[in-house]
Amino acid sequence: MPTAVLRHAQPLLTVRAPIFAGIATAGVLALILAGVAVFGEANTELPAARGRFDPTPIITAEAGHDTGTGHETAGAPIRFLEPDEADDITLDGVDDGFETPAARPGAGSDPADAEARNAAASHAAPAANPNALPRAPMAGLTEPGPGGPLPKIGPDGTRPSRAYARPFHGDPSAPTIAVVIGGMGLNTAVTQAAIDELPPEVALSFAPYTRDLQAWINRAREAGHEVLIEAPMEPFDYPNNDPGPHTLLADGSSEENARRLAWVLSRATGYFGVTNYLGARFSASPDALSDVFDQLEHRGVAFLHDGAGRRATIEGAARSADLEYAIADRILDEDLSPDAIDERLLALEALALQNGAALGSGFAYPATVDQIRDWTAGLDLRGYQLAPPSAVMARRRLEARLADEARAHEPRQAEPNRAPVRTNVGPQHGGGASEDDGHGAAASSGH
Repeated sequence: MPTAVLRHAQPLLTVRAPIFAGIATAGVLALILAGVAVFGEANTELPAARGRFDPTPIITAEAGHDTGTGHETAGAPIRFLEPDEADDITLDGVDDGFETPAARPGAGSDPADAEARNAAASHAAPAANPNALPRAPMAGLTEPGPGGPLPKIGPDGTRPSRAYARPFHGDPSAPTIAVVIGGMGLNTAVTQAAIDELPPEVALSFAPYTRDLQAWINRAREAGHEVLIEAPMEPFDYPNNDPGPHTLLADGSSEENARRLAWVLSRATGYFGVTNYLGARFSASPDALSDVFDQLEHRGVAFLHDGAGRRATIEGAARSADLEYAIADRILDEDLSPDAIDERLLALEALALQNGAALGSGFAYPATVDQIRDWTAGLDLRGYQLAPPSAVMARRRLEARLADEARAHEPRQAEPNRAPVRTNVGPQHGGGASEDDGHGAAASSGH
């Protein structure tokens, strides 16, 4: 290039070069700052999640299956499963700065998928919750069983039905209402909501086939809920409607039903009682019921029936075994509409006013949990007290015993004295027959 051209171009390049360099530097800094703001460090790569979604099909009430109380299962949520490999679920390029699910027992989208977390939580100390119940098992209340510890009455006479019940110190003159919700453990989201959102006086009944059952029971008791376990019992349409492989059968032998019941009872510990899972046909069999109730009484475990059965048969077998028992007065969610559930809850209030106490049973549906949660919020303002089912059960047992004692001490009403009626009114020396000859002697022998 000619020297003159270079001389003229030199000043132009000298002036513009800093400008270009400044613009380029500013652009680079802007990109770095944007990357830090979005990703937490100077790494502009897009984060990639490891893991997979399992689109579990939603089961509606119309398309669901029978779950044991005449209801259909609620829909299961979509679950985020752990990666196939052993790595944690992470986002590349992100320094989370938060607790992971492993660091927070009970956290995560599906606690039932975190078996290791739940197992660790079952051995951890209870959280600082004033409502928390003591950790199970309690010393002296178990013995080895086919699937784990079986309940038994302690050497000092302590019964699991009382040791694992929630204490209650209410007003004996106030109308009292108790509620139990069954089917716990079948739907993870509903079970967790019931534990977290319902008052501790509401009892929770767990299906025996629940995965990691003991951890769920521990979690419920830490929140203050007393717990029952469900014994699958034969319905009328069995085996088309099959409660499971350990179903108690109306025509089954005493030995076989005892073996099946032992499996159910040894699935976990910490429950104060057993409740039925289905069982319309089984509850109509006095002999089968009596065998099972004798075993529950032998082990110091109470029985609570959900109310969908033959009341007289259940009561007769329970009294024969001298078993602590109760039968629910109302099933709360035969109709899953919120208005229908509210009507059943109002019926419980009316029964509590009439009889002093009332007991309702429901199932693990989102609508049931939501309506009961809202209903209990203002219950005390309406003059009622919420109590655990074990308290209503003990109250009814006491009332029944006092009534029996009162009847036993009632004076027997003697038949009023009657003057003998003579059928022969002839002369005094006649020696004719009279009613005294037969009926008078019979009357005296009856007293």
